[in-house]
Amino acid sequence: MGKKSEKKSKKGAKSKKRRDSAPLVRIGVVDTMFARYDMGQAARDELAACAGYGDTFTVIARTVPGFKDLAVAAKNLIERDGCSIVVALGMPGKAPIDKQCAHEAAQGLMLAQLLTSTPILEVFVHEDEADDPKILASVFENRSRKHARNAYWMLFEPEQLRRRAGQGVRQGFEDAGPLTLR
Repeated sequence: MGKKSEKKSKKGAKSKKRRDSAPLVRIGVVDTMFARYDMGQAARDELAACAGYGDTFTVIARTVPGFKDLAVAAKNLIERDGCSIVVALGMPGKAPIDKQCAHEAAQGLMLAQLLTSTPILEVFVHEDEADDPKILASVFENRSRKHARNAYWMLFEPEQLRRRAGQGVRQGFEDAGPLTLR
């Protein structure tokens, strides 16, 4: 009789442990080697500062060569790694062909969202957004962090986004502010 109750208590302990340890929500971050700033690190740092990091959610990170590789990497983070949302970070260059490639990469990210029914936040900083390298670095840091925070809010605090609706909020530069009729 002692052995039976011992088996039950071990079994009960295993069951309890499984109930207590719910799987963590996964947020994907995919960045590129081509970018002139470590956008992925900025996004990961911002997510690490969010409430629940390590307890409620975790970050799965990948790096690809360039922004045209982001869509497949994001799709894999969703389908293979179980991410609930992905932040896809890249930098198109200055040349006209880079603008065209950025458009095509953005279409790939939109298609990946539709195929997986999962949000993928496209975070592109165009190399010609600022001539001053310090200002450009600031745009990289700000946009990467703000979009990472947006991903967190989408999953855990959607009211934060609702409160900012129609306010001309920008990522990278100063907010534009809302328009009024008066």
